[in-house]
Amino acid sequence: MQNNHTLFRPPAEANSLIIRIADGCPWNQCTFCGMYKSVDWRFQSLEETDALIEAAWREHPQARRIFLADGDVMALPFGKLKAVLDMVNEHFPRLARVNVYANGHSILQKNEAELRELRTLKLNTLYMGLESGHEETLRTVKKRETAEEMIEAGRRAQTAGLKMSVMVLTGLGGQKNSQLHTTATTDALNRMQPRLLSALRVIPIPGTELYDEEQSGSFTPLTEYQAVEELKAMIHGLELESTVFRANHSSNILPMEGRFPKDKGRLLDELNALLASGTLDIAAPGPPPLSL
Repeated sequence: MQNNHTLFRPPAEANSLIIRIADGCPWNQCTFCGMYKSVDWRFQSLEETDALIEAAWREHPQARRIFLADGDVMALPFGKLKAVLDMVNEHFPRLARVNVYANGHSILQKNEAELRELRTLKLNTLYMGLESGHEETLRTVKKRETAEEMIEAGRRAQTAGLKMSVMVLTGLGGQKNSQLHTTATTDALNRMQPRLLSALRVIPIPGTELYDEEQSGSFTPLTEYQAVEELKAMIHGLELESTVFRANHSSNILPMEGRFPKDKGRLLDELNALLASGTLDIAAPGPPPLSL
C-alpha cells in the first residue's frame, strides 16, 4: 500500500474512525483536484483488508462511526465491497454507520437491490462531487460522468435508503460560464434532492491542470465579489425539501450553514449583507485561504 501519502476525509468525518482500505482515486483525471495526482489507485487483497480492520478494532474497539478511505471506495465491485462491510460489522459490535467517498459511475455500477443490501450492512452516507450541473463545464474539467448520470446515481442511492452528501464547486465555470454553471447546477440539485449539500469555492492549486490554465489565461476565475454573487444565485434557485446545507470549508469566503427550506431566507440575507459590506475584492479572487 502507498499509505505514506496524504489522507483526505470529509470535514463531517472528523470524529470517525478512518480505515484506509485503498489508495488513490480510480478516475483521478479531474483538472481541479490535486488530492491523488501522485498516487496509483490500488485496492489490497481482502486478506490484507481484514488484517487492517482487525488492527483498527484492537485500537478502537468501541468505534461507532467508520469512514473507509481513500477516494471512491464505492468503486469496488459489489462482492468485494460487501465482503469489506461484513468484516467491519463482524469486528465492531457497536457500529452505527460506515461512510465512503463515491462517484456517480461507481454508484451506477450497483443496482438498487445491491445498494439496499449494502445499506443493511450499515453503509450510510455517500460523499459525491457533483461539482457542476453544466455539461460543458463538466467536460472541460474532465469529470467522468454527465450531470444526468450523477442525478440518476443520487436518486438511485437515496431510493435505496442511503444518504447522499453532494458537493458543488462555485466558480468552476470561471468567468466564461458562470451563469450557465450556476443555473444548471441549481437545476441538478433540485432534481436530485440530496439530504446533505456542501458548497466549496474552486481554488486552482499548483500541480493541477486548472492551475496551469489559470496561469496561461485560458481559465479566468471569478472575483471575490462574483463568487459570493454566484453562491447567492445558487441558493436563491434551490428548492430543496429537506437538506442540510454547509458552506464552511476553508475555501469559502463566508462560513455558513443551515437547513432547507427553513433557513433559505437567512442564508440569502447573510450573503446580501456581505455583498453590501464593501469588503469584497471586485477585481480579483481575493486572498487565498491559509489551508485547503
